[in-house]
Amino acid sequence: MAKVFIANVKSVLSGDTLILTSPNNPTLERTFSLAYVSAPRLSKDNEEPFAFQSREALRTSVIGKQVQCTVLYTVPSSSRDYGTVLVKDGPKLPDTLVAAGWLKVREDAGKKEDNEDIILQIDILRDLESTARSEARGLFSGASGIIDIQYDLGGPDFLKEWKGKTVDGIIERVFSGDRLLVRLLLSDSKHAQVITLVAGIRTPATERTNQASGTTQPAEEFGKEAQQFVEQRLQQRQVKIQIVGVSPQGQLVASVMHPRGNIAEFLLQDGYARCNDFHSTLLGDAMPALRQAEKVAQAGKKRLHKNHVAKAAEGHSDVTVTKVISADTIIVRGKTGPEKRVQLSSIRGPRTNEASEAAFRDEAKEYLRKKLIGKHVRVTIDGSRPATDDFEARDVATVTQNGKNINLAVVQDGYASVIRHRKDDTDRAPNYDELLLAQETAKDEKKGIWSGKAPKVKQFVDASESLQRAKIQVATLQRQKKIPGVVDFCKSGSRFTVLVPREGIKLTLVLAGIRAPRAPGRNAQEKGEPFGEEALELANRRCNQRDCEIDVLDVDKTGGFIGELFINRENFAKLLVEEGLASVHQYSAEKSGNAAELNAAETRAKEARKGLWHDWDPSQDEAAEEESSAANGSGAAAASGEGATLVKPPQDYRDIVVTHIDENGRLKIQEVGKGTASLETLMSEFRKFNLDSKNKASIGSNPKTGDYVSAQFSLDNQWYRARIRSNDRSAKIAEVVYIDYGNSEKIPWSKLRPLEAPFGTQRLKSQVTDAVLSFVQLPTGSDYFRDAVSFIAECTEGRQLVGSFDFVDAKEGLSYITIFDPKAGSADRNDSLNREVLLNGHGLVPRKLKTWERSSVFEPTLKALRDAEKAAKEDKYGMWEYGDITED
Repeated sequence: MAKVFIANVKSVLSGDTLILTSPNNPTLERTFSLAYVSAPRLSKDNEEPFAFQSREALRTSVIGKQVQCTVLYTVPSSSRDYGTVLVKDGPKLPDTLVAAGWLKVREDAGKKEDNEDIILQIDILRDLESTARSEARGLFSGASGIIDIQYDLGGPDFLKEWKGKTVDGIIERVFSGDRLLVRLLLSDSKHAQVITLVAGIRTPATERTNQASGTTQPAEEFGKEAQQFVEQRLQQRQVKIQIVGVSPQGQLVASVMHPRGNIAEFLLQDGYARCNDFHSTLLGDAMPALRQAEKVAQAGKKRLHKNHVAKAAEGHSDVTVTKVISADTIIVRGKTGPEKRVQLSSIRGPRTNEASEAAFRDEAKEYLRKKLIGKHVRVTIDGSRPATDDFEARDVATVTQNGKNINLAVVQDGYASVIRHRKDDTDRAPNYDELLLAQETAKDEKKGIWSGKAPKVKQFVDASESLQRAKIQVATLQRQKKIPGVVDFCKSGSRFTVLVPREGIKLTLVLAGIRAPRAPGRNAQEKGEPFGEEALELANRRCNQRDCEIDVLDVDKTGGFIGELFINRENFAKLLVEEGLASVHQYSAEKSGNAAELNAAETRAKEARKGLWHDWDPSQDEAAEEESSAANGSGAAAASGEGATLVKPPQDYRDIVVTHIDENGRLKIQEVGKGTASLETLMSEFRKFNLDSKNKASIGSNPKTGDYVSAQFSLDNQWYRARIRSNDRSAKIAEVVYIDYGNSEKIPWSKLRPLEAPFGTQRLKSQVTDAVLSFVQLPTGSDYFRDAVSFIAECTEGRQLVGSFDFVDAKEGLSYITIFDPKAGSADRNDSLNREVLLNGHGLVPRKLKTWERSSVFEPTLKALRDAEKAAKEDKYGMWEYGDITED
């Protein structure tokens, strides 16, 4: 008796053979062939005519359907069953296919049969075949039945012809959820059977065997389930194939459209797949639908997303960009709270370790600076990155300015690339696919880092490198007004590094007419003055990286350019003074012509008790003015002779510059105007003389101590007048003192030349004299002494100051002076450098005073200085940090 069973048709191998699965267990499969008939063979090597058409006739009749199979016989050698198939509400097979001419009755059919029913059935099949022949159906149509089929893409021409088009296709095999074998029906006579990747997704891998080693790699979690999901819906179904591109490995990438929709969306919604970022640019506008499907699975924690942690609700804030670090990182500040570092999400600026990108780093940073610096932007946080050994913690965010997405703009113009996120990254930009598409467009248009050629790197010559270079440049800058530039760095509230692109220079700009408190240094030991940090903070907030305009007025001794800085056409010096973070330097302000504006700003700051003037007392200003008037009219002269007692306060005020402080703490000073103008003239001639190749005479082999020489200074390689202090004849090195500046160094004899008569001391005597601070004794401890010298040097370096010559010891060639900063506007002894030294714990008032120091005219000065010393002791500043060292 014939065996009958029910099964589902999984696939059709040819016009006469099926793969069946159990309705109760889809993993159980069996091969079943139609009895007494044969069909043309489908083969990759040699496909017979009409093989595909015959297979299609059977496939369209049974695929995916439940059928009733009757086993008529079994071939022992293969254990394959042969019989008939009855499709529910459909045809009986093989009869229908024989009648249609797609199957032939086997010649040996029925020869060994003795069952009359079977013989009758075979006769019926023969009659059906005969009719098909006579009517030229199917195999008997007389057509060639040959289909040209290719098994690879055959090069770039295929993609040029078919990219963006939709063709019919049959899913021949499912290797995994995202990897299929598809027969593309390009035309009636032309097919292509190629491996195809499902566009936009990646599913877990299925079990696979390494052909070389024979080892089996197990399937990834949900890999088998994803494969079965696709098999149940697409195996040998005819679908629409939307060709979008080719993978780097040469495999076709396409969207597979099931009758109910894109199979990729169904896989994503059920958690069997993740979005594939590498396909985003191929899919374009179709990618957002896949992202949304993935979000559905993530929200439901389905399968691959079972451990998904939802990203916190996006928050946004309106902030101001205060600094641009690079093309992908900025510093922002809100209305409240500290500055915060923000990285533009999903993009990366040019990398230093990539040769094709490194040259664009400065240009990309400048591009973003021009767009954002000082602008109000909206920051939408997409995630955060924890601190690592190389990077501090930072937020990653989408930044928009006036509704324009800045992340996107940077990528569109080729100044950043898009990051390839890990599969579990939750900090990607919400418009990630748009970013990827913009990157491809920038590549095609060869913008920025994709241009293939490095940009011209802008080189800025440092005009403040030396005084000589500054003097060369200053005349050019003085002739121009409101020179455009960019503030590159804020050194303090009143000192900046400014780039001047049209001149190709960078310079140190010192604000004219004001004095801002000294800012703290980079390490904890470099303490600043009160409100120095606040002044620097204001400068950074208002000026750093801003486009600006500068007016250059003069140069200082160190090569800094004295002038005015305008941000958005506003004088920053005025703003600094108005906020109480700088005081007016009266002499400089009057010289620059903005004294009225700055004085008015200072008055407003005082009245508002801002910053430096938080404890301002108007009566102090009135008293200071009275004292200054009395002093200026007294006509007292400086005393000389150690035993002399002064009757009137000294009135010998001279403009000075401190050029050096020696190892004993003595100041080397030049008196401005007395000989400095002559020195500049002499030095100009002196340098020209030494540049002339005719004047390169050697010092010889026997330079003597005390000789005046020309010496080449090691720091700037310029020639100066000097005197030999000592000689090391074995090493041929001399220690020289530069007679116009007071500093000394050891240099080889090869750097010495004879000092010719036109430049000797007979024409112009040494322009430096020795001085010490009146009523100040520097510490004896080496560390505290160095700190004191550094403090004095910092307060005097590059500044024209005023010195009150309190006493001149002609015998010792030493002047005792009180130094004032002209910015203070008066020579009030309570506002001197001497007092500042004591106030900061860098010295003490001598316990044993000289005769002239005990003069009654100095009693108020001594009281003020001792009060300053006492304050330093109480605050444990400097040498007093461990208590009063003068106590027994």
